[in-house]
Amino acid sequence: MKIRPAIPEDVPNIISMTRGIAAYEKLSHQLEIDEPSLQESLFGKNHVPRALVALSENKIVGYAIYFYNCSTFVGRPGIYLEDLYVNSNYRVKEFYDTLFKCAAQIAYDENCGRMEWIALEWNEPALNFYRSRGAKLLDDWRLLRFNREDLRNLATIEKA
Repeated sequence: MKIRPAIPEDVPNIISMTRGIAAYEKLSHQLEIDEPSLQESLFGKNHVPRALVALSENKIVGYAIYFYNCSTFVGRPGIYLEDLYVNSNYRVKEFYDTLFKCAAQIAYDENCGRMEWIALEWNEPALNFYRSRGAKLLDDWRLLRFNREDLRNLATIEKA
């Protein structure tokens, strides 16, 4: 397996694998992704996320998308790992492990104070994988979210 930064030509493969994540997580009904939006997000003028792709025999078989955040408590940037995915035909411990460790290496090399991600509470294989690498489950934190419509509603409140 080889890992490299994603390039614009990888976007269709990343979208296909994102559909795989959504299907596995039973969240396909939430997908809004399309090629132009992902292209702009990953490679546009003001792009924030970064992506890695994993290749086996020159075929893209996995990807990781991450972005930098900031911890005021640690006083340094961190990495938030948005997605880590390997196609089911290549879903062996070594492929996940190599991709995961590559993201961790980036965080370490960039002097990040931490790397964070989420996993669904029913996804025991993922939770076991992360725990086996020393990850700590933060039971006292809850993920909160606004979707696009919520943002519009909040943002359009009259300003004084």
